[in-house]
Amino acid sequence: MRSSMLRSVRTALTSTSSFTRGQVLRRGFSSESVPERKVVVLGAAGGIGQPLSLLMKLNPLVSSLSLYDIAATPGVAADVSHINTRSEVKGYVGEENLGEALKDADVVIIPAGVPRKPGMTRDDLFNINAGIVKSLCAAIAKYCPHAVVNMISNPVNSTVPIAAEVFKKAGTYDEKKLFGVTTLDVVRARTFYAGKANVPVAGVNVPVVGGHAGVTILPLFSQATPQANLPHDQIVALTKRTQDGGTEVVEAKAGKGSATLSMAYAGALFADACLKGLNGVPDVVECSFVQSSVTDLPFFASKVRLGKNGVEEVLGLGALSDYEKEGLEILKPELKSSIEKGIKFANQS
Repeated sequence: MRSSMLRSVRTALTSTSSFTRGQVLRRGFSSESVPERKVVVLGAAGGIGQPLSLLMKLNPLVSSLSLYDIAATPGVAADVSHINTRSEVKGYVGEENLGEALKDADVVIIPAGVPRKPGMTRDDLFNINAGIVKSLCAAIAKYCPHAVVNMISNPVNSTVPIAAEVFKKAGTYDEKKLFGVTTLDVVRARTFYAGKANVPVAGVNVPVVGGHAGVTILPLFSQATPQANLPHDQIVALTKRTQDGGTEVVEAKAGKGSATLSMAYAGALFADACLKGLNGVPDVVECSFVQSSVTDLPFFASKVRLGKNGVEEVLGLGALSDYEKEGLEILKPELKSSIEKGIKFANQS
């Protein structure tokens, strides 16, 4: 029973890009033929970091798993290392070992920082997490400047611009390799839509664009497949629930946590997509918060085709409903403000 469950988890991880699930499954590599790939988790002992480390250990595309945090990492690494999968696990603790943790990384995932608590705004999060992200990105620029960076630390709308500015100052910025992980918005939109449409969630695709906080999250249910033609009031309710998904979890946990498990799952899905892209799997498309070429904003979550260089193509928004067009105009000022806040912070001495 245990081996059956493990196979199911591996299949879930390695068979999914939310837009090309069947293609990737048919064209995926076996663990014996894939290149050596080092994945680093910064913040590996935290609420997101621990389950994310577990999920990355289960991914056969990972040959080396480097776990870093300011405390408690050796225990997490020892625990995860006993799992009999391909990757070799090493744990690093303390700033003096950050360079060694990052050296030769292919993908760096950053869930480091504090979680959101009841009553805490995204601005509150910013004041704590911005400094953490800034210092970690300075180390990435120094020790693994060519790595793909997956930013999970909130508020993503500001932490991705912070990372970009840090990399620019270091002369290592590559817009194709910096991603804000918005996959959880897609995961939620798919789950909520499938429930209302009464269709199997495994076959549902819903693009989510914009940003990764509140009204900046814009699920494009008009482009959902299969198309269920839900009434407008249900689309409005689904949009609102997707936007408030994080708050729903924070309130349900009554101050004792945030969306850690679902975020770890989403982070693992996106990292898996990045690894597939690096390994040359064709037609890997995910939504992510990246340098924008489809709007007048510096960064914007869009459908992105992944490849050997990170971003191969930022895809257009496609046809939007009137409701989605309205949502797009509403989100732009909020997202612009968050981006500018991150840039301003990064450029402070």
